[in-house]
Amino acid sequence: MQNILIGVAIGFTPMLILLIIQLVKSSQIAKEHVLQITKLKGMLTDRMDLESDGLSKLKDEISELKLQNENLRISLRTYSQKPGRREISRLQVFQQAADRLTINAPGFGAAWQAALKESESEFEKSFYGVQPFIKKVIPLKNSDAKMIDRD
Repeated sequence: MQNILIGVAIGFTPMLILLIIQLVKSSQIAKEHVLQITKLKGMLTDRMDLESDGLSKLKDEISELKLQNENLRISLRTYSQKPGRREISRLQVFQQAADRLTINAPGFGAAWQAALKESESEFEKSFYGVQPFIKKVIPLKNSDAKMIDRD
């Protein structure tokens, strides 16, 4: 019986040594896994913080751009309603129509140029010379709609 106990003790001793070695290795691996998990959690937290900061900055920028867009829309509407803007846009339409007629109508170009020169000279006469001086001294009760006097 003593031989059996010695044999069992000899058999259990290497098994016990191998079991202790395996436990030490598994605890080291578990510690490495815990360190790796904490490292990955830290990286994930940093990335989420960066992304949330980026998203908040983008949201702030979007709200600022929306506000600027609204301000520009209001400014544009106000600018387009100022006195004289409608007349300027109408003059642009007339200019485009005159350009098209100059290109499409064969005899229109020369007649248009002559009429334009005549109108420009009459318009300049209303600002320079004796005629505007007389108009300043003797005010007429004409409406402002009449811009060019015909003699």
